[in-house]
Amino acid sequence: MTQTSMSLALAGFSFMLTVIWGPPLLRVLRHYGVGKAIRIEGPDRHFSKLGTPTMGGVLIVLPVVFITVLLNAGSLIGITVLGRSVLLPMVVMVVYATLGAIDDWEGLRNQGSSTGMRARTKLFFQVALAVAAAMGIFYVLKIKIFYLPGMDGYINLGVWYIPIAAFVIVATTNAVNLTDGLDGLAGLISATAFAAYGGIALLQGQTFLANFCFTVVGALFGFLWFNVHPALMFMGDTGSLALGSTLAVVALMTGHWIVLPIIAIIPASTVLSVILQVAYFKYTGGRRLFKMSPLHHHFELSGWSETQVVQRFWLVSLLFAMIGVALALV
Repeated sequence: MTQTSMSLALAGFSFMLTVIWGPPLLRVLRHYGVGKAIRIEGPDRHFSKLGTPTMGGVLIVLPVVFITVLLNAGSLIGITVLGRSVLLPMVVMVVYATLGAIDDWEGLRNQGSSTGMRARTKLFFQVALAVAAAMGIFYVLKIKIFYLPGMDGYINLGVWYIPIAAFVIVATTNAVNLTDGLDGLAGLISATAFAAYGGIALLQGQTFLANFCFTVVGALFGFLWFNVHPALMFMGDTGSLALGSTLAVVALMTGHWIVLPIIAIIPASTVLSVILQVAYFKYTGGRRLFKMSPLHHHFELSGWSETQVVQRFWLVSLLFAMIGVALALV
């Protein structure tokens, strides 16, 4: 079996595993009343989603962890499909999913007075975990370089790699988190980005990393089975924090993290829209640049339906992911 075939096979297996255990998870979430609290300042149409089960990111994380651990255990009997290098992104996925689950649970416990963990507390843990992950990439995987499109060779950042890598992880984590506002949006965007970096890893010969990426893609497709409009469950911070941090680590491991804002154009644009909205609001004394931020809510209030926003954003994401891969190959 070729490496490409193996990667696609793992995606298929991950998809089936996720779809199979989705209904039992839904029953558990509904039984314990794990329902989403909708932001008051969001579009009015979103109030119809009140009570939809959240913390569905568990549906993505557990199949990826199960397959990764299983295939690493297979090396004991001479079957090597996923190497130990992918244990780092797997651990990052688990710890950020745990942080997101705590945030989701706090939000559910205190729906009347809070939306979850305090922003400063959550950011502190994100930064601490990002620094730990960056040090793991630097000291354990011995990665300290990155590639510039069109430039022969690579650039060695030395010890400066650690703070830069930590910033990339925190920024991408929050970008994907902000993108998770419409049914299917964050899942489709993340699947596209992981597939792009899976392709880059294959072309680099990093077959273990490519297999891991496509395992995540399969799990995301399985999650989207329950998350497309009208969503039966939301990923919550459990999923969005895990996906954003893991995507950043994967990009760092390929050395092509410089094209991450292109491959993940929608999360990058979403963060930019929030920054611009806040800056413009303060500068003008209360005026708004967008009808609402993040960006997807602006288009909703401009007359696009939720499915139109998701589909059009995904088409843009797909196009820019192809551009990003092309730049990585230059």
